[in-house]
Amino acid sequence: MTLIEHIRELRSRLFKASLGIIAGLAVGLYFAEPIQDFINAPYCNFKGDAICQFNSTSPVDPFLLQLKIGLYAGLIIASPIWLYQLWAFVAPGLHKHEKRYSYLFTAIAVPLFAMGAFLAFFVVTKSLVFFLQISGDYEINVDLTGYFDFVTGVMLLFGFGFEFPLILLMLNVAGVLTGRRMLGWWRIAIFLMFLFAAVVTPTPDPFGMSALALAMAVLYFIVVGISMLNDKRRNRGKSIYEGLDDDETSSLDAYDTDSITPGERIEAVAPVASAEPIERRYDDMT
Repeated sequence: MTLIEHIRELRSRLFKASLGIIAGLAVGLYFAEPIQDFINAPYCNFKGDAICQFNSTSPVDPFLLQLKIGLYAGLIIASPIWLYQLWAFVAPGLHKHEKRYSYLFTAIAVPLFAMGAFLAFFVVTKSLVFFLQISGDYEINVDLTGYFDFVTGVMLLFGFGFEFPLILLMLNVAGVLTGRRMLGWWRIAIFLMFLFAAVVTPTPDPFGMSALALAMAVLYFIVVGISMLNDKRRNRGKSIYEGLDDDETSSLDAYDTDSITPGERIEAVAPVASAEPIERRYDDMT
């Protein structure tokens, strides 16, 4: 395909993906209120009031929040459409084994992100109970937009945290990292996981931090095991050449010279006569 054809293909894919996102936005706006009630449930259940109230600093904040929820939900609902358009644009340039690995990693990435988001929602519930309990007799008025951004931000961070071991597995499949090297880094990896969990977890108690860090650690060691098996499969048949110098002679058997029969005698090549001049060597412009 030429450059212009690629640009036209990209324009067509973007247009179809945009139509899918708009359709998903319409569906997301229809379910925006139930989604908001689900997100507000941890705070409302703790309050125990008949009416769960939030503060709003602007009269347009509730509308903008509904629009934001509809957009997020629309992106998720329309994800099969825009992901397919993205894949249809990229796939023709990939090899067969690259397509196979792409299917595999996508099938693993989606449930991993969902597991991280679910764990984040559970941690947010515990963190709200912790913060509201230590507030004592103070009246806590939670901002509507701030609460939504807080919950969704923690869910996104937890979801991306669960994708980290998958990135390491991708590097192993690409031949950048080996399982043995990742196993040697396990102390540093555990430290970084707890550091990441301590930063993104909203509560100072060790429960939420430990839940995220331990889950990432389990996934990390699973990836290390898979990577070592992949390295063993990749190196199968290469062990006989391990440790050999580049200048060492091959271990292949030499040819049996006795089985070589003499060929027919080649006569000498006759000398070439002197070259004759070519008529009309020059063109009309010379």
